[in-house]
Amino acid sequence: MTATPAPRVTIKDVAARAGVSKGAVSLAFNHKPGLSEGTRDRIFRAARELGWAPNLTARTLAGSRVDVVGLAVCRPARMLGLEPWYMEFVSGVESVLAEHSCSLLLRLVRNMDEEVGVQESWWRGRQVGGSILVDFRADDPRVGLPERLGLPVVAVGHPSLTGGLTSVWTDDATAVTEAVRYLAALGHRRIARVGGAAALGHTAIRTAAFDEAAGALAGAWQVATDFSGDAGARATRSLLTASAPDRPTAIVYDNDIMAVAGLSVAAEMGLRVPDDVSLLAWDDSQLCRLTHPTLSAMSHDVHGFGAEVARTLFGVITGEGTAGSHPVPTPVLTPRGSTAPPR
Repeated sequence: MTATPAPRVTIKDVAARAGVSKGAVSLAFNHKPGLSEGTRDRIFRAARELGWAPNLTARTLAGSRVDVVGLAVCRPARMLGLEPWYMEFVSGVESVLAEHSCSLLLRLVRNMDEEVGVQESWWRGRQVGGSILVDFRADDPRVGLPERLGLPVVAVGHPSLTGGLTSVWTDDATAVTEAVRYLAALGHRRIARVGGAAALGHTAIRTAAFDEAAGALAGAWQVATDFSGDAGARATRSLLTASAPDRPTAIVYDNDIMAVAGLSVAAEMGLRVPDDVSLLAWDDSQLCRLTHPTLSAMSHDVHGFGAEVARTLFGVITGEGTAGSHPVPTPVLTPRGSTAPPR
């Protein structure tokens, strides 16, 4: 006796499960405006529960070239546009995609759960041939996606965070240690760090490395922020409002935007850089070279990093690359006018 095949799930079934119209389902999967985020999430959840994906005209990977690579970023749109790091990283990725006549599909998401839904939608809808995963956290929910979906990915993050996925990463711990040792060699014994978002894995790695490297100092402070200039300014102001014997004589920042903001705060408070306080930025950029004084920085070829990530992803997709961990050169300290021995 031949078994009756299960009925095919349709867009109508998804609409009924989510309590919306078929048009709303179409808007959600085509990433069009007109839906609340709650409705959009409900539609994606209903589609996942039913195992439904839109029948798009994009070609499948089998026997065809890759036309689109996905990148979802959990950052506010305004802030992403201000971050030189991401602009350089994306330009590096694009330089390799252009060689393959491939496009980048960029999506901003609010949280990891939303990104999981986006990645599932992209892959089931044949919208991407693979994805770049960034900003890993401890126990990251995206680690199991590639195996569950068959989605080719490259993870941008330390292997301790990426769960065995093919990864490209920089040695943040060594770089932090080098920065602290450099400032200590100049004679600084009270050093602070203005860090990024505490939930991010690479922030946690830097935090632990700073604690260890600064353990023998007379004073060490760490402040978590959201990487924005406003947060960097607030953190700097709080660190420098103490009386001279109780405030840091050097501050390390987790990005260039916060370091520039810190330089402005020092001037606002009547402190001279580097005479009264030395400043050191992470991820050297044009911003660091346009300030007065110019900012010492941990220099890193972010464009080349993005290019290596894209090349590694194509290796995963075609099966011609090497799986596993791919470290790139550690950021190198570039001393400039914002660091000097304390007075």
